[in-house]
Amino acid sequence: MLAEGSMAPRQSGCSPRQQTETSLCGQTNKHPVPNLPEDIWFQIHSLVPMRDAARVACVSRAFAHSWRYHRDLVFSEETLGINVNACRKDEKMRDFTSKVDCILKKHSGIGVKTLRFQVGVVYSAKDCCHLDHLDSWLQIAVKPGIEELNLTLSSTNSMYNFPCSLLSGGTGDFLRYLVLVSCHFHPTKFICLKSLTRLRLHKVDILEDELECLLSNSFSLEHLKLGYCKNIFCLKIPCLQRLSSLEVSACGRLQAIESKAPNLSNFSFAGNLHVRLSLGGTPPIKKLFITDDDAAFYARAELPSRMPNLEALSICSRTEAINTPMVNSKFLHLKFLNIILGGRDYDFLSLVSFFDASPSLETFRLTVLPEHEERISIFVDPLDLRTVPEHLHDKLKLVEIINFSSAKSLIELICHILQSSRSLERLTLDTTQGFARCSVSKSGKCLLMRKDALVEAGRALLAVETYIKPIVSSTVELNAVEPCSRCHAEQR
Repeated sequence: MLAEGSMAPRQSGCSPRQQTETSLCGQTNKHPVPNLPEDIWFQIHSLVPMRDAARVACVSRAFAHSWRYHRDLVFSEETLGINVNACRKDEKMRDFTSKVDCILKKHSGIGVKTLRFQVGVVYSAKDCCHLDHLDSWLQIAVKPGIEELNLTLSSTNSMYNFPCSLLSGGTGDFLRYLVLVSCHFHPTKFICLKSLTRLRLHKVDILEDELECLLSNSFSLEHLKLGYCKNIFCLKIPCLQRLSSLEVSACGRLQAIESKAPNLSNFSFAGNLHVRLSLGGTPPIKKLFITDDDAAFYARAELPSRMPNLEALSICSRTEAINTPMVNSKFLHLKFLNIILGGRDYDFLSLVSFFDASPSLETFRLTVLPEHEERISIFVDPLDLRTVPEHLHDKLKLVEIINFSSAKSLIELICHILQSSRSLERLTLDTTQGFARCSVSKSGKCLLMRKDALVEAGRALLAVETYIKPIVSSTVELNAVEPCSRCHAEQR
């Protein structure tokens, strides 16, 4: 990707304009550029994407000089021009290593603001000689003034020990964004990341006391994201005044989360819902996302008393085996409700419990996950449609159902919403799985649906015409989304 000339030293006695106007082969540019100070050219060059900056450096001595101080270094297969389909794994490994080695050995190591290594699956656990280079690469580029450090390795590279000493001695004072994926990370009490606002650790081997110490010295932290950190049993978050967002997912041994952060307002949790939460009295949590089996039941039964200030709630339950209970507790401030739900025998009409508990609800979005066996269709059992005691929902405006089907309990839920929501403005019933359509997708095609799913989509559209459309008020906009006839023509 980079020619040797891209690192050529600047000619002495030449102004930046003269160097830019003269190509490496000695020819004069027919379109002279403005005579700007050198630091302005450096600034312009630093704003160009890395691959383009490298190309420009190959034809201009001025930019070849500023390339040595390029501030945003992003190393991935894409930015290094590695053809992932045309090379064997060992060839990609050598190509990746040689290009990064060449760039960093010729870089001054001064002025780097962003450093990202996105190694992916270029290397395997069996042949990962790049780990021998990582230390030297980081030593070159991680200097005082760096603001973003992203080291993303594949899961097979997780034996790498991140050199924590790099962040000591003031080097980490300006670091604002730290991402580590698949490595060992054992910070000491001497590491103080006082400017850090975002921290993400994914598949990182770190002990809970080490994490607690790191957090205690990260006074400006605003967002903390942890995933698959297997050695954390109790997540202890000190009194971080600026921490507003916490995401925890799949930390298999986690038993408790204890937070003293007074302004935590956005909480996302994927894992065992029996994890003990101690969030310091009544926290001002306004946005919550939870993922686990039977998460809908848990949310309705437990959350109104635990998180009474919720304004936005998202739930993902791939297997909901228990119907949502009717209880007296309320979500007085809830405005947005998003539910992703599976379970062949789940009764969708029981979701009415959420509506009755949420007098301020404005938007409801339900994604129905597909099952191996079809749910009972309204055309199989068309008689005796159930109703529940009518409770008016005066604020509900927008309702969207993704992967809408002819399931009887789903039709009953929609009928209830239409009959009890006088403020409803738009109802969208999408019989596809909600993916991007051919008109906006990069491939120019819709994601193909299975033949049985197309048959069910036809039944769902018939159910709309038969049971739903007749009771839709003239003030409600009804959108029934069907599979793309062009992309699915051969399957019909």
